[in-house]
Amino acid sequence: MQVNSSKILEEKRPLMKKLLAGLLETYTYASILAVDAEGKSYAVSRAGINIAKSDVWSECGYVIKVYDGESYGEYAFNHLEEDQIDGIVTRIKEQLMPWKEALAAGLCTKQYPRMDEEEASFEKSTECGRMPGQMGDGEVIEKLKAVRDKALTQREDLIDCRTACSYQVAHKIFLSPKKELAQNVMWTTGVLVAMAAKGEEIKTSFASCGGLCGLETLDEMEGLIPGVMDSIGYLLVSEPMVPGEYDCICTPEVTGMIVHEAFGHGVEMDMFVKKRALAEKYVGEYVASPLVTMHDGAAVAIDQSATFFFDDEGTPAQDTIVIDHGVLKGGICDAQAGMALHCAPTGNGRRQSTDHKAYTRMTNTYFEGGNDKLEDMIASIENGVMLCEATSGMEDPKNWGIQCMVNYAREIKNGKFTGRVFSPIVLTGYVPDLLKSISMMSETPKLSGAGMCGKGHKEWVKVSDGGPYIKARIRLG
Repeated sequence: MQVNSSKILEEKRPLMKKLLAGLLETYTYASILAVDAEGKSYAVSRAGINIAKSDVWSECGYVIKVYDGESYGEYAFNHLEEDQIDGIVTRIKEQLMPWKEALAAGLCTKQYPRMDEEEASFEKSTECGRMPGQMGDGEVIEKLKAVRDKALTQREDLIDCRTACSYQVAHKIFLSPKKELAQNVMWTTGVLVAMAAKGEEIKTSFASCGGLCGLETLDEMEGLIPGVMDSIGYLLVSEPMVPGEYDCICTPEVTGMIVHEAFGHGVEMDMFVKKRALAEKYVGEYVASPLVTMHDGAAVAIDQSATFFFDDEGTPAQDTIVIDHGVLKGGICDAQAGMALHCAPTGNGRRQSTDHKAYTRMTNTYFEGGNDKLEDMIASIENGVMLCEATSGMEDPKNWGIQCMVNYAREIKNGKFTGRVFSPIVLTGYVPDLLKSISMMSETPKLSGAGMCGKGHKEWVKVSDGGPYIKARIRLG
């Protein structure tokens, strides 16, 4: 079934059009984004049961953007009634746009052109199997309990297992002089976490499922158990890693973390405007192995949690090729950064909520697959490891440094796993060196997106990332 439109937004659409018409009497460009979103999370663990409405994923609000011939201003609010329209227009005229008059001496605004738009009108919805209204909280919790109970029977040394599920149903309408767009999107994720003790140390493994779907994701969670139990077994026999450079096979989730951290943030082009990204100087040059082609876009992975039909500035979802056979082709950008850099927006203008500004943000980011078989990749390793379970990462776009955490590494010698396991693993290096060292890639990329991505430890949005298995030379510690 398709996700239905929002009754609230449909009732307010005529008022939004009337408000837009009032704004266009004064401003040469104006737009309105309306959002009605509901998000909820569930968790079952030894600590008990938790059911919570998400403050990040739930809101009902509006944001107006206007252009006065030089610069843009934004105004956010939560309620819209007919008798409020004149007051909103007046506040924007009298309080918002005169902000330039309050600038300190020596400061001035950057001048921007009027937003360039193409005519567009559509309403699109994603598909889902079960909406929240078809499944009560009690049924969700019972399904999570069943998965947890089964997981706990798999190993006697488990301290606890935690099962969790989160979802968001988001409805958006965007109006501007040339656009009337609407979208209704739902994503759901399920997560299984297992914990076991190794002496005084707690070892944790996790896996996730879900994407652009409904609560039917809960039926997939039992399938996560075998992989998580295998990982717990590896972690309990693990030993410290000897620092050094190794030939590595990266599993798709580790590849995804490298894609996201090593090059994703570095090509968010609002960082180009601020001169905080080294990638700007390398457009048109080789920054990776010729095997590497990298994509980002809300239109490229139609089953992922970062998929949508238009971004928060009304730009339709796209497929942006960031790296083409090793050559950096360009970046991703929001509309404001695009105007500053004289390039078209790529559909990556995303807001945490209507009271936050739009930043350039990744969506579905991944490496294309290659032509190699995984068994051949493993056989090619004389002395190296397979990196498994990406946990966290960070990069320095200004200097192209990367630091990522991987849960464990399985030793490979003479093309075979030895049984030795190392944990935890810190992956570091200079981004072009790492990407240029990629020498083999498996055929099929795999994406996942259970978590959130922040920009500077804030501005949280849903993303997904991934790729195939890759072979690369990487510094580990």
